[in-house]
Amino acid sequence: MTTTAPRNTHRSLRTALRPLAAALALTLAGSAWAAGAKVTWDDIQNDDKTPGDVLSYGLGLKAQRFSPLTKVNTKNVENLVPAWSFSFGGEKQRGQEGQALVQDGVVYVTGSYSRVYALDAKTGKRLWQYEHRLPEDIRPCCDVVNRGAAIYGDKIYFGTLDAGIVALYKDTGKVAWSKKWGDHKIGYTMSGAPFIIKDQKTGRVLLVHGSSGDEFGVVGWLFARDPETGEEVWARPLVEGHMGRLNGKDSTTTGDAKAPSWPRDKDGNLVEAWNHGGGAPWQTASFDIETNTIVIGAGNPAPWNTWKRTQEGDDPTHWDSLFTSGQAYVDASTGELKGFFQHTPNDAWDFSGNNSVVLFEYKDKNGKLVKASAHADRNGFFFVTDREKLATGAGYPNKPTSLIGAWPFVDGITWASGFDLKTGRPIEKGNRPPLPKDGAEKGDSVFVSPPFLGGTNWMPMSYNPQTGLFYIPANEWAMDYWTEHLTYKAGSAYLGQGFRIKRLHEDHVGVFRAIDPKTGKIVWEHKEKFPLWGGTLTTAGGLLFSGTSDGYVKAFDAKTGKELWKFQTGSGVVSVPITWEQDGDQYIGISSGYGGAVPLWGGDMAELTKQVTQGGSFWVFKLPKTAAR
Repeated sequence: MTTTAPRNTHRSLRTALRPLAAALALTLAGSAWAAGAKVTWDDIQNDDKTPGDVLSYGLGLKAQRFSPLTKVNTKNVENLVPAWSFSFGGEKQRGQEGQALVQDGVVYVTGSYSRVYALDAKTGKRLWQYEHRLPEDIRPCCDVVNRGAAIYGDKIYFGTLDAGIVALYKDTGKVAWSKKWGDHKIGYTMSGAPFIIKDQKTGRVLLVHGSSGDEFGVVGWLFARDPETGEEVWARPLVEGHMGRLNGKDSTTTGDAKAPSWPRDKDGNLVEAWNHGGGAPWQTASFDIETNTIVIGAGNPAPWNTWKRTQEGDDPTHWDSLFTSGQAYVDASTGELKGFFQHTPNDAWDFSGNNSVVLFEYKDKNGKLVKASAHADRNGFFFVTDREKLATGAGYPNKPTSLIGAWPFVDGITWASGFDLKTGRPIEKGNRPPLPKDGAEKGDSVFVSPPFLGGTNWMPMSYNPQTGLFYIPANEWAMDYWTEHLTYKAGSAYLGQGFRIKRLHEDHVGVFRAIDPKTGKIVWEHKEKFPLWGGTLTTAGGLLFSGTSDGYVKAFDAKTGKELWKFQTGSGVVSVPITWEQDGDQYIGISSGYGGAVPLWGGDMAELTKQVTQGGSFWVFKLPKTAAR
């Protein structure tokens, strides 16, 4: 397989997009439902403690995806039955990766192709829907997905595949405002859910979101906006040496203005790659309210080809391509980069760093409370870092005091044997693909595990403070990987690498793993035949919920990993589950509809994923009255 895949994908997307009508905001006639209360900052701040609603991506500011609900538990989960399901309709069935929100008896769920639905939480009745008008020349690298919305006041907010963000009145679906923040023709998109925070210094509530598009050679940006108007408050690029903005004016460069982590040519000019350096923070942030810090993953550097980001004739491990493939700590007031820890310096494998960064606390062996961040990376390592030190600059850009532990959570890692806790850097194994030899079109192939699809990917893990464990939806696979010649061309894939996805094991690709963040010990695992591409949710009822690519929603015992319940939804599940309580019942909700990067990139997975039928629906489950007693 070659790097022409994105171009073929765009052709199919253009065909699929032709039936799209004008942007639609539809309030159903005769709908007898009352307008919901406005969502306050206090509501969002307490989202993890109020099971009657789901107001944030991650079920709380720390993104732990833990619910205190216990009515559905290990003793009765086997009795779960469907309460209702809703079809997203039309021909746009693929790639349903969203996490829903719930407020005042209404479910707000996004669908692929930049759509939003408001549904009655008890019956599934559609209250309104909105379809964003998309141009034919959008350039999503990894399917037409949308991962969710944010909610605040009387509005909900979501990103669009043509590099925009839209605010809708939550009770009607009518557009409040719409902002175009990037040029979709050169590759900017938005697939992640935005996030609401409150600047603790000024008291100002902000809407925070990132950009997507590293595979097309964009520079990644993190934005903060006024949620009432959509006007930009600040913007922070995540490539060293690029200039940020504050209140509409230039503010400061990111890192060192001379960008010493990026190479220069023989004339002393920064190389071409720096102008298109990647680092897009395309997933959703978490928020450390005590230090007023936004915590978010930074994407892969562009291009993928590590030699284009290395001084000619030099060792690529001497270069870092800051601030990419790591976790960024950003001041909520100014957008300044306060701290950074890099998971993969001068990333040669598209390991990125966008998987969720989860905030949690634990006591060390001396009884001291440690305020930490946890991150399961595409590179196959599970990181625990000191978030207090990172939020105060001690870990900037990559100091040993910020890294507490780094442990493998998948088998067969080829690129590094581990991390040096004194330096915070990986111990590489010489697995970077070499340059093409003189006259050759491509370099020699190397076998790499994990592949660029990752030991895990965008799908968020969860943390249960009762068990003290993190739950990672992981994959064990590999790729053949080789370098190719490239030159930047606006709107075209900017990779410089070829690849083919390979199997690592015959009996499975996916594996759920529970890991102890104090020791890195794998406490239990559950293998799945198909790749995993959906997130996890854990509850005080002792459960772990997730979905599988062959169509099941599943529940496991959070302590042991025993599978306790499953339900076939009819299409692959690649979304994130939620749970809420209403009128005394606990509900579990999840989208179904296969898509995402795995079926697009194929390789040895193509025959496996072809078995999965397309779909597009939202399923809700609850216990029958007799079983809920």
